[in-house]
Amino acid sequence: MAHYAFLDESNIVTEVITGIDETELIDGLTPENWYSLLRDQTCVRTSYNSNIRYNYAGVGFTYDPIDDAFIAPMPRCGHEELILTADKKWECSNEAHTL
Repeated sequence: MAHYAFLDESNIVTEVITGIDETELIDGLTPENWYSLLRDQTCVRTSYNSNIRYNYAGVGFTYDPIDDAFIAPMPRCGHEELILTADKKWECSNEAHTL
């Protein structure tokens, strides 16, 4: 069993599903390719344990194809000390603030 994220044209996650194991082929295609063709929508595997692509994808997350990473939306606090770390997590450099 594996998990897959469907992306819109802006690489925003629209849905996450549980699908077949990533090592299985469907009609000679990887699950990512097969699901993409089935839905006519980009499909990217995600890891429930965050073993790949930094974070488990959620609806509204952005997929960054350059870093091959799922990134959560910026928290609403939105203060200027908020930064995206190298491990693709939002953190605040000001200890007085909480996310």
